Amino acid sequence: MTHILAIDQGTTSTRAILFDQSLSVLATAQEEFTQHYPAPGWVEHDPADLWATTAATCRAAIERAGQGAEGIGAIGITNQRETTLVWDRKTGKPIHNAIVWQDRRTAPLCRKLEEEGFGAEVTQRTGLLLDPYFSATKIAWILDNVEGARARAEAGELAFGTVDSWVIWNLTGGARHVTDATNAARTMLYDIRQGQWSQTICDRLGVPMSMLPEVLDCSAEFGETRPDLFGRPIPIRGVAGDQQAATVGQACFRPGMLKSTYGTGCFALLNTGDTPVTSTNRLLTTIAYQLDGKPTYALEGSIFIAGAVVQWLRDGLGLIRNAADTQGLADAADPAQEVVLVPAFTGLGAPYWRPDCRGAIFGLTRNSGPAELARAALESVGFQTRDLLEAMQVDWAGLGGETALRVDGGMSASGHAMQFLSDILGAPVERPRVLETTAMGAAWLAGQKAGLLPGMEGFAATWQADARFDPVMAADTREARYAAWKRAVAATIGYAA
Repeated sequence: MTHILAIDQGTTSTRAILFDQSLSVLATAQEEFTQHYPAPGWVEHDPADLWATTAATCRAAIERAGQGAEGIGAIGITNQRETTLVWDRKTGKPIHNAIVWQDRRTAPLCRKLEEEGFGAEVTQRTGLLLDPYFSATKIAWILDNVEGARARAEAGELAFGTVDSWVIWNLTGGARHVTDATNAARTMLYDIRQGQWSQTICDRLGVPMSMLPEVLDCSAEFGETRPDLFGRPIPIRGVAGDQQAATVGQACFRPGMLKSTYGTGCFALLNTGDTPVTSTNRLLTTIAYQLDGKPTYALEGSIFIAGAVVQWLRDGLGLIRNAADTQGLADAADPAQEVVLVPAFTGLGAPYWRPDCRGAIFGLTRNSGPAELARAALESVGFQTRDLLEAMQVDWAGLGGETALRVDGGMSASGHAMQFLSDILGAPVERPRVLETTAMGAAWLAGQKAGLLPGMEGFAATWQADARFDPVMAADTREARYAAWKRAVAATIGYAA
């Protein structure tokens, strides 16, 4: 049994990838699922879709590899974080749709708690900001808005989980209600310094602790799959939230190493070692990974809209037919036009944290067209990344200006976007040979626990760059362009106010 099956349950699709012991991909399968928008600013998933696409893609990947489940020694899971599910412990039936991390319905509750002075308590214990992004207020909303939910929760009849917990519950036939430390750290209920659920925060939000899963290391015994799913039980031995799994997959194991993943959103993580660094710039303090009971911490900056801005060009405006068209369109843009797009479609993330903001475009002329909009869309991701890295440099003196940024995710395939990223940062950008870093991170966590893969140093030695982008933009141009972005953000915030 030398293969590892990685499950990557994302925001818009689920993938299963089968790796061999050299971490080469043997087979992959992917299925998209429906996004539900029941009200402005609300985003939901049908929990049945999350599980059905997980089971289907796993079976498809196993079938495509042509070797059956007999050769699979372990399963690793990585998942969209913060997305919140509550289900009945006896029946396994969810009591509401999953509330997605992008959902902003609990903004009024967050404002109320902030006004009451509870934000400092949340940040001190969890490293997070009091924001609708995280799971805690989503749980409270479900308990307050689903008939009978609170009484059932207090009676111990309901279970809460992020998507990893939901997938494991179903894989094991309800035998295991568990999560890992990285996902727990994103709920806004977990004390990252004490390594346990916070009774104080649970009490304040009215979340019974009986609802919460057991928290394990990222490499641990999470249970075995039901025998009927794949023909034999397979142990689940690795779990990490998607951004933490990408950090592992990029082998960012030393303090000061930095990665940024460009998917639906953009998430930059800076390894700060065994010390949780408190941000003065509204970044998040979180757990990068936890092995052998020891957490490694990170500073994280979260951008809500990265690859999603390309989807907007395609689905909202109809300017492109597929994401790959964006690069050619951007290359054709008029260099004399300085169009700036602030893609605050669901608010501004770090370091601003303004859920009330909405998108805006500046600098349009009569000659502005699809090419200029496409270029502005790609550049918005670079500008937002610089916002994050500048905040990180202030918070953690170990991050130097020449630190290479390791990138992954769908948008990292765009040479135009990555060159602009290097230019606006004034720093090198490295894209790995294997772009499946999130799934690879989950596979390594499971494989090394199962004894199938090397330890941390051996794995780090296998990382290779496919491309390196070095800055070519003149320094005065870089600073002028970034100043224009800062003015655009200030105007966007001013309009929201």
